[in-house]
Amino acid sequence: MFDFRCRFMSAEAEAGAKAGRIPERSEIEEKYRWDLEAIYPSVEAWEEAFSGLEPKLEGLASFRGRVSASGETLLEFLREEEAFSKELGRLYVYANMKSHEDLRVTRFQELTDRVENLSMRHAAATSFFRSEVLSMPDGRLDEFMAGNEGLKLYGFHFAELLREREHVLSHREEELLAQTREIGSVAQNAFTMLTDADLKFPTIRDENGQSVDLTEERYYRLSRSRDRDVRRAAFEGIHNTYGAYKNALGTLYAGSVKGDVFYSRARRYASSLEAALFPDNVPEAVYDNVVDTALRHAPLLHKYMALRKRALGLDELHFYDLNVPLSDEPLTDVPWEDALAMVTEALKPLGPDYVDSLKRGFSERWIDVCENQGKRKGAYSWGSYGTRPYVLLNYNGTLRDVFTIAHEMGHALHSWYAHASQPQVYADYTILLAEVASTTNEALLLEYLLRKSTTEAEKKWLLTYSFDSVRTTFFRQAMFAEYERITHRRVEGGEALTPSWLGGLWAELNGKYYGSDMTVDEPLRMEWARIPHFYTAFYVYQYVTGFTAAGAFSNALLNEGDTARERYLTFLKSGSSDFSLAILKKAGVDLTGADPFERTMATFREKLNEAEGVF
Repeated sequence: MFDFRCRFMSAEAEAGAKAGRIPERSEIEEKYRWDLEAIYPSVEAWEEAFSGLEPKLEGLASFRGRVSASGETLLEFLREEEAFSKELGRLYVYANMKSHEDLRVTRFQELTDRVENLSMRHAAATSFFRSEVLSMPDGRLDEFMAGNEGLKLYGFHFAELLREREHVLSHREEELLAQTREIGSVAQNAFTMLTDADLKFPTIRDENGQSVDLTEERYYRLSRSRDRDVRRAAFEGIHNTYGAYKNALGTLYAGSVKGDVFYSRARRYASSLEAALFPDNVPEAVYDNVVDTALRHAPLLHKYMALRKRALGLDELHFYDLNVPLSDEPLTDVPWEDALAMVTEALKPLGPDYVDSLKRGFSERWIDVCENQGKRKGAYSWGSYGTRPYVLLNYNGTLRDVFTIAHEMGHALHSWYAHASQPQVYADYTILLAEVASTTNEALLLEYLLRKSTTEAEKKWLLTYSFDSVRTTFFRQAMFAEYERITHRRVEGGEALTPSWLGGLWAELNGKYYGSDMTVDEPLRMEWARIPHFYTAFYVYQYVTGFTAAGAFSNALLNEGDTARERYLTFLKSGSSDFSLAILKKAGVDLTGADPFERTMATFREKLNEAEGVF
């Protein structure tokens, strides 16, 4: 069952991988490892850049009290600060991604700690900027921009800054808050180290009776096993292990929530939710609409649960029955090169320029492909202005892993276009927009595979994948969003978050969203402890908005041709040059109303009705 579909440095390593052993990083061929040397050719080069950047903090700090003196001084500060931030971003990305290659290597953890400390000192050294700009007399910024051509570029940036006026503190208070950044990240960092490096899961038996070391990456493949005993063993092995650390994990999550509440109150927001939504200029009504729509249409998810229970011939449906396909996967053990070809072909509706950029990412080793001992779990795309947009995978050769390639390369190409098209001040996009491009790629890949499917079994599997995408990306993330809203309100009301209470809430929400056809087993009460996104508060609702927008975009790209493509590429190139909702609205998707969400649910209803006669 276990096959990385990657080449290794030696026959012994290849044999070990086929036997189920996770290889060491040194055993994996270079072509499957990302090229971080494109950032710095060596650790020594990183050290040299770090040493050269650190003294420049003093120069940035010397602008304190002077940025409002003249337009020339203001522009000089902005340009020096951008140059510093660009190199800092390169240092930060390199150190962190090197540490993610093998979390057991303390050298790169030390580099990460040092650059995080430098980042904190940079924030403290420049913390005067906002308060000084906001203390300028009305009209002075307009005068500066009128008299200085270089400042006109920053017009929207200044407008955004002025919007924050009531939440910006005095210089001394801003400096103190900046100095707490490192402390504020302790809960998240501890969670990452505990779950990625220290937590050890049991060994279980696969369908062939062979021993398999359980990991988070392998869990998702095992959860799709046709052998129900394997699925149950993987489910219990993962969640019972987290349960053994429930007090520590509960304390870490409670600490993270308390930090969110502290920072929101320090900046005079009405709630931690308002504080999280404010940077994207998103009204709370959008967040509430995500949760309310999912709850209103939960009977559709209940209907899918009943269909799944019937199709699998089960007397009882459990959480560990939700991932097993209702039809055999049409493609298994997909070689890496074949996966790239599939993704490339599926994304052709995005045009030749997009496809050329995609191929460039493949050939220039933007991607770290294979699982290895100590490697960070999961998948992500990451980089900074001045680096390539890198992608971390733990590729295991399933068709679902092919969808992950399309997803993460959607992120990567979004960054590629935005960084190439926007000046540094607007080159990054907001979190609200982050999941749109990735999910659009997934939708295009799904439609491509459905068109290519030639058998009823293939169509069944792909329909199941479509239904499960709605389940996991719309309903499940909406449930996560409701969970976060409840836990933060509880802390804001002065009440405690205990592991027992968190587990009870999790069981209640699962029952409400999935309905009576799914049994909530005791180990499921610990699933909240596995969700890393909870340490970036109120992030997950954007999977729902991204899924909704992606459905609209993919439909337009497949049916409207060049006009839709140009609108979409303009969206990718926009970065943060306007408010996120405005960027989407210009591209044809308005998330401030209920219509896009209702259309997503209408499509789900139609597909479910079609499936009644198939399964």
